Amino acid sequence: MTYDEYIALCSEIKELEALLAEIPEENVIDRMGLTARLESAQSLMAGTALDRLAHKARLTFRGKPVYGSHGIAADFAAKAASAFTDAVAAAAAGFSETLQYMGPIPDKQKNQLLITGTAIGSFGFELEIPPQEDGELFTEESRTEAALTKLQDLLRLSAEGSDDEVAEIVEDIHPRAVKKVADFLDYVAQQDASCAVEFKERFFRFADPEQVQKSVTRLREDNIHEDDNTFPGEFQGVLPASRTFEFKVATQPGTVLRGKIGPEIADPDHINREFLHHPVRASFHVIQVGQGRPRYMLMKLDDISRGLGEL
Repeated sequence: MTYDEYIALCSEIKELEALLAEIPEENVIDRMGLTARLESAQSLMAGTALDRLAHKARLTFRGKPVYGSHGIAADFAAKAASAFTDAVAAAAAGFSETLQYMGPIPDKQKNQLLITGTAIGSFGFELEIPPQEDGELFTEESRTEAALTKLQDLLRLSAEGSDDEVAEIVEDIHPRAVKKVADFLDYVAQQDASCAVEFKERFFRFADPEQVQKSVTRLREDNIHEDDNTFPGEFQGVLPASRTFEFKVATQPGTVLRGKIGPEIADPDHINREFLHHPVRASFHVIQVGQGRPRYMLMKLDDISRGLGEL
């Protein structure tokens, strides 16, 4: 059962209960059909946890390839849907630390969305996360759901947010996945179209193809700068729960870098135990979007070495 089906079932149960409340108990025949429908709906709903249901995503389009709510050019629809699902699969693979800069996308089939219906208003598709191999839906937020949420945020912020806000999302998504998002938007803009994404009761729509092209420009590689830089200094502290750090740079008095601890470091508190206030050299992955501030991430413990080396 999907989230939308659950909500529809709740609505049906409420309506049936209201109808039965208006029919006297002694009118057994009048109540019989409604009672059977209510029991059937309640049986379907029994034992279902709302927070474990799959949510549908809706990807819709407007513009030159779309004919109102009647239809959409088949070639455009196929290419756009494929590009979008590739971006979601790449982002999901990035969360699992298995995505490389080239080659096949790992677990692409597992993380690829299913088209389960058409979405109208403009025109597009209803997309659903595929079931697991045993046929059961995911019992917690899956990587695919997390990827959809991040991509929706990235679309919105690339169109309306600041460079720093875009960088915060880019920091959490593999560069290859960001490129896939840019490729999807670039194709949509080239076809003089715009798109909208709805997921988990959140909705974002591009105003027009020009706004789509603005997002493409912000997400292109020449606007997102990534590098690895090494600094001598001292860790001032790590917050294990939020996986953040402060690092005082020895060669730049008054400069304190603030950043995140990468997912490969299982125990961030190890840095507090072993390196806190000791002179070290640390290498950080640095991301900067446009004119935004650089964002720092410590990728692995091997990127820290004791001593300041040559200053």
